[in-house]
Amino acid sequence: MTVEEKANLIIKDIKNEKSNDPCKMFRNIVKNEYINIHGPEHHILDGACLLMAFYNTGGKIDIDSALERILFEGIRMPGAMCGLWGICGAISSCGSALAIIDGTGPLSTDGTWGNHMQFTTAAVGELGQINGARCCKRDAMISFKNAVEYVNKNYNVSLEYSSVKCNTAESTSSALREDVRFSSNCSSILVDRFEIYRK
Repeated sequence: MTVEEKANLIIKDIKNEKSNDPCKMFRNIVKNEYINIHGPEHHILDGACLLMAFYNTGGKIDIDSALERILFEGIRMPGAMCGLWGICGAISSCGSALAIIDGTGPLSTDGTWGNHMQFTTAAVGELGQINGARCCKRDAMISFKNAVEYVNKNYNVSLEYSSVKCNTAESTSSALREDVRFSSNCSSILVDRFEIYRK
């Protein structure tokens, strides 16, 4: 299945989600067989979860056009950009969602351009403290944590954040067992074994 085909399935399925918690939506969608453990589909999924949570809690956006835009932006992000470009696709996806909410572009001077850079700086800084290897689910949780804080501070909405505790790191070869914060290297088949906990 191509990334484009997966992206279209993500957008179709995310429209059925009613939560104001992007983490809950993420957990629901990653149960689907079309989502790999790691991969560029997360560049669409993470921003779509944030947009849908924003919309579900009263955020003023045209959700259909917003999801079409996150699909377009996410597909443009290459796989493995975390290791090859030094920027995480989960964070970029949520940054793109913020740009869609605010209508921000490269020439924006209304303050949103800089505000979004502050979001990505905070989230990338937290990832940078972990080192590697990559884990798309862990990185999504860190991105969501920072994005929810940003959204709740800057918009008249209230998103929730429930992260995921990993119970399967011991069974994977590349998990950072000394620093399993959320869901290191857990396949979609194992997602049901995660325990919800609140920070």
